[in-house]
Amino acid sequence: MATGNPEPEPQRSLKRVTWQYENCLSCVWFVPNDPLNADAFDRGLCTHSKLKPYSLVVSGRDWCNLFTEIRQRQIDKLQEKASAGG
Repeated sequence: MATGNPEPEPQRSLKRVTWQYENCLSCVWFVPNDPLNADAFDRGLCTHSKLKPYSLVVSGRDWCNLFTEIRQRQIDKLQEKASAGG
């Protein structure tokens, strides 16, 4: 029920924000430029076999219907390899 008092702008803005899950950052096919510091804004290659021929560069916040969730064990392995320099 309306009270006559409009919501403050930050509250209205928050209602328009939707968080996307199952994005590239949490996908097994995403290879970020910097595995140690990857975030939703980082760019990297998509290595899915259907998309690899296109050398597709995506950001961590992108998504598609080929998403496959990466396991924490795989993340740890990628980060160990990156910190070892190879």
